[in-house]
Amino acid sequence: MKSRKILKAAKLTAVLALAFTIAWAAAAQTDWLAPDPSVISKFRDEGNERSRIMEVMGYLTDVYGPRLTNSPYVREAGEYVLKTLTAWGLANVHEETWGPFGRGWSNESFEASEIAPRHFPLIAYPKAWTPGTNGPVIADAIYAKIEKEEDFSSYRGRLRGMFVLTAPMRMVDAQFDAPAHRLTDQELADLSQPRPPQPPSDKAALDRQRKQQEFNSKLVRFLTDEGAVAWLEPAPHDGGTLTVMGGGSRDPKDPTVLPRVAVDIEHYGSIFRTLEKNIPVTLRIEIVNKFYDDNLDSFNIVAEIPGTDKVDEAVMLGAHFDSWASGTGATDNAAGSAVMMEAMRILKASNVKMRRTVRLALWTGEEEGLLGSRAYVMQHFADRNSMALKPDHAKLSAYFNVDNGTGKIRGIYLQGNEAVRPIFEKWMEPFKSDGMATVSVRGTGGTDHISFDEVGLPGFQFIQDPIEYETRTHHTNMDVYERIQAADLKQMAVIVASFVYTTANADQLLPRKPLPKH
Repeated sequence: MKSRKILKAAKLTAVLALAFTIAWAAAAQTDWLAPDPSVISKFRDEGNERSRIMEVMGYLTDVYGPRLTNSPYVREAGEYVLKTLTAWGLANVHEETWGPFGRGWSNESFEASEIAPRHFPLIAYPKAWTPGTNGPVIADAIYAKIEKEEDFSSYRGRLRGMFVLTAPMRMVDAQFDAPAHRLTDQELADLSQPRPPQPPSDKAALDRQRKQQEFNSKLVRFLTDEGAVAWLEPAPHDGGTLTVMGGGSRDPKDPTVLPRVAVDIEHYGSIFRTLEKNIPVTLRIEIVNKFYDDNLDSFNIVAEIPGTDKVDEAVMLGAHFDSWASGTGATDNAAGSAVMMEAMRILKASNVKMRRTVRLALWTGEEEGLLGSRAYVMQHFADRNSMALKPDHAKLSAYFNVDNGTGKIRGIYLQGNEAVRPIFEKWMEPFKSDGMATVSVRGTGGTDHISFDEVGLPGFQFIQDPIEYETRTHHTNMDVYERIQAADLKQMAVIVASFVYTTANADQLLPRKPLPKH
């Protein structure tokens, strides 16, 4: 019986794949309508004169941020979004549970200072999913030069009750270049070309990276077993900006590790150099972190504007809702979430009719590996491992994503889907004066459109001006409200609303690439 069901499913998948190929070939030859200027004008008026986007940004960052997946803060932010979308008149507003993800975590309080040989407060942050110190701890710091397993024996019995530094000091260069940047005409022209041939993967480098990760796991265990108070680690970036991510396990069954603290490189350097002079350094650190094991599942937020005559078909737009814990997740990715919410508000407030259902999804678990969007795609569309398709796979026209910070839209990545190039070029025409003029056949990775693309669904990420994304805000303590460019977010929301509207009202679904081979 089981083998018969598997055979039946395989035949269904093959039939659907053939039908899709024929349908997309026919669709590629169909003339696609250009955007309606009167509708675009209506969207611009609504998005510029009555925007709610910065109001939403303020709540997602100042009130509810940071939004680490499965933390109390992301759940509170989710409740705010549900209420807001409902108040805007959207339909089917709900959370969809997925999981298991793992335990929740939050930092409740953190204070860190050097108190000898002189006093100064440290710029530092606890790493996510690490424990606290069970009260304030005053202890000496030690630099333990541990670079390989053989070095463990040199420090066995010497680290108990100490704040431990193990990384050597790195060079810190002057910041000659401005951190903010908009894409130049040449950079956009380069993006419009196919990606140059890439060198093969450096297997030796990958092997070194794997071995380093394995060693780090053993080092964490060694420091924990030796009774160190905390592991102080120099964070990437400089000038008071720190990249801070995870440092412990989300699995409640895993053994507890010691507290881990990311320290600003300049302050780490001060401690390091003082210890090099054989001058004792005494620190006072108190960390209050909490774990939450009552609900190991997470959620996605979904809302819709129902279609008319093609109501069973859908166009999706989305962004990831979660963030890391040191900043408030403004550019990564409250910006994308607010843009997509605003695009839905514009569509609803403009009272335009759309043939297909338009569905918003805000994902959690993106930072840990596109977990929320992959769970949604698995539940509704297809299994990326077996490529077994579900009926709704044939009914999704496209998924549009925003997740590259606060910079305005300058174009769109085709993700290798050349058949949509003439369509998107036509749809971009009204926005060339806004700076959107580039179509890139290239694929771009690392965010939730990949969850759709890897099962053969049209998934697209917009090209954005970087502003300060990689140089200052991505996964850092500086990912805060002040780094947001309001005018750019408004531009994005209007463009997204237009692309979604035009997709929803087309006579056919957008062309697709061939299904990935299992």
